Amino acid sequence: MMTVSENNMTIKVTPPTEGLFDLMIFARHADSQDPYNWVCSYQIQCLEPHNGEKLPENPFHFWGLHQKVRDFGIKESSHKGELLVAPQGTLLLTLQTSRPLLAMYELINKDLDAALSKKCLVAQAEEEKLSCHVLCPFQGYYRLSLFVKDLGGTIFRNVANFLIRCLRPVNQNELFPSGLSMHCGSGISSNGHGLSNPSHSSPIITTKVGKCNITFHTPADVEVIASLSKDKVISAKYPLERYILVTHLKTKVSVCVVLPESGVYKVGLFGRSKDNKDFAHICDYVIRCFSDPSWPPFPRVYSLWRRGCVLLEPRTGVLQEQSWVRFRIKVPKAYQAVVLGQEKTVLQQTLNMIWEGDVFTGAAGTQVKLAAKFSQHCSSLEVILAFEVGGGSPASLGCSG
Repeated sequence: MMTVSENNMTIKVTPPTEGLFDLMIFARHADSQDPYNWVCSYQIQCLEPHNGEKLPENPFHFWGLHQKVRDFGIKESSHKGELLVAPQGTLLLTLQTSRPLLAMYELINKDLDAALSKKCLVAQAEEEKLSCHVLCPFQGYYRLSLFVKDLGGTIFRNVANFLIRCLRPVNQNELFPSGLSMHCGSGISSNGHGLSNPSHSSPIITTKVGKCNITFHTPADVEVIASLSKDKVISAKYPLERYILVTHLKTKVSVCVVLPESGVYKVGLFGRSKDNKDFAHICDYVIRCFSDPSWPPFPRVYSLWRRGCVLLEPRTGVLQEQSWVRFRIKVPKAYQAVVLGQEKTVLQQTLNMIWEGDVFTGAAGTQVKLAAKFSQHCSSLEVILAFEVGGGSPASLGCSG
């Protein structure tokens, strides 16, 4: 096991059996691409072998930080030395950087396949810091390799290889969701899309109540959409897209998430400015909840749900049958707002521009739709939100603001 710093090198050797071994050392100048030259040898006599676990394969030959790590833009690591211990199967590695860097990570263990390995890592890239949250699902040794490049660079270079020893592994049901990007939480990517002042800077959100609200300050010309996914949905009655609601205020975007069941979820944020037709990925968040939540979904959202639209009441998309429900909603530039259910209810606009009114839901199994006209001369109504009418016990309707 070789570690190399700027002006010294250490080799730790664990012979596999008793006997006599030759250790040969080869070297070259740090900036050279010439072949390595043999410089010296040692004879090692092993009287009693150490029956420990083999180290993971390391094709990069060195452990710890690269001897020229500062040239790659890394100033300091949260963990000194080459061996990191994860007593409970979790680890947070952070590296201070001298300039913004993009990073990729590789986690290797003899029992870990490539697909499972990706579910063990959450990477965050900030202007002057790289972070990696690591989960270890098996006991034993792991290799965590770090590769970085500059923002305009083309090639990721290996700059560190850490040996992790896991004493007690985490439950495989609690690993991170698949499909996470290299931009988790706030950082270089969210800043680059104009998002600032995040409510959650860390990429991992743990909630006991099964709901959370992620907010950013946004420029007026940036539109944000969000997705919610989970590797294995067990009992959710509605598509997961119904459990996430994006609200654009004047200078802020709010992403409200309610969870239909326990587990680990991925929230993906995407954005576009006025000049772009397509949405680009901004960042991902991981939401963890193991307290068995069962929140009802939000209403179904149509394309006219855009900047300035705010759902105050009801906050659930499933309404109790044969009951009166208070509707309060902001719809900018609407000339008229109505709710279409068992009968048509015209909402009244208050002085603070909120459309409100009491609506009778009707029979279970039907839909209640919120619609609006955006011109005095327009004869058709355009649907903004759709609610289901359900039977059984009343859901908590909730309100906002």
